[in-house]
Amino acid sequence: MNYQTILSELEASGNLRRLPEVTHEGRWIEREGQRMLNLSSNDYLGLATRSDLQAEFLASEAAQRWPLSSSSSRLLTGNFTVYTALEQRIARDFGREAALLFNSGYHANTGILPALADKQTLILADKLVHASLIDGIRLGEAPFSRYRHNDYTQLERLLAKNASTYETIIVVTESVFSMDGDVADLPRLVALKRQYPNVMLYVDEAHAIGVRGERGLGVAEECGCMEQIDLLVGTFGKALASMGAYVVCSEVIRSYLINKMRPLIFSTALPPLQIAWTQFLWERLPDWQAEREQLRTQSRRLAAALRGRGGEISDSHIVPFIVGDSRDCVLTAEQLQRKGFYCLPVRPPTVPQGTSRIRFSLTAAIQPEEIDRLIQVIGEERS
Repeated sequence: MNYQTILSELEASGNLRRLPEVTHEGRWIEREGQRMLNLSSNDYLGLATRSDLQAEFLASEAAQRWPLSSSSSRLLTGNFTVYTALEQRIARDFGREAALLFNSGYHANTGILPALADKQTLILADKLVHASLIDGIRLGEAPFSRYRHNDYTQLERLLAKNASTYETIIVVTESVFSMDGDVADLPRLVALKRQYPNVMLYVDEAHAIGVRGERGLGVAEECGCMEQIDLLVGTFGKALASMGAYVVCSEVIRSYLINKMRPLIFSTALPPLQIAWTQFLWERLPDWQAEREQLRTQSRRLAAALRGRGGEISDSHIVPFIVGDSRDCVLTAEQLQRKGFYCLPVRPPTVPQGTSRIRFSLTAAIQPEEIDRLIQVIGEERS
């Protein structure tokens, strides 16, 4: 394989990726001497830049108590009591039997499905689920099929056709989809699951936890179906300003994953201090309703301004601006950066050919006047 040839072809097509050299200052990004508003962050509630929260935590007893490294897998000597405390708190908040922590959302999604699914299991996944879920499906031995995005009529046909053939069917979806910002119909998925005793529902709430629901517990809370979802996955590295992930599930599933999930068994656990920081923020989730409302309001304004170019797709704080051609998308992003907005092009293979887009990822720290300016600049670029 000629790696340089492949790299040259990627560059010629406008799809070559490079690591950005940037510095961070609150909601601002500086690159090559230019200061820009960060519109590509997953810090949805603006907590990662809250120095008051950091100071409060660092002055706490927990910050003095827990070490900076677990030094081991949780199954060896790396299972500190702070892990159990956070898992119990998460399970209690969701009204479920159990929860289990992981090192990242990628670890969760590449580990849970291969552990639970065998050759007698069929996985039915939404066409637009995250790459980590696709990787998890491919790592296992279970047969799978991908239904058209949010096409529940097709999903219903697949369930009716296969329910009697397989011991178990696992339906896999995100709640808020990471590229389009649209939202799955969780009540309808729960209704479909109830029709078949051998169907399990796996929902990834990575982009919803913290920002949706009255207490910030995601779209499942918003829709009143937290207890009906068999595997409810979320991450701490976005709205929760930390790192790691969790699954909310039954006690039986938790025990099974502890015994069978390779990324959990063979990874050094996250630092206990990191888990303590996550717990510190998790306990305050209900307090940030004002931030959730601010994020919702500004997101809707930007989506309305981008109607006809992707904004109509979004129903969340992730708002796509679909340009189409990869080169044009790169040029558009560069033009917006020159005018003070740090936004990035998203190109194939992350999105389908011909749908390259700028993915605006908004946070509660962004002010209304900054959205006004962005809308104005987009209008000037399109005219």
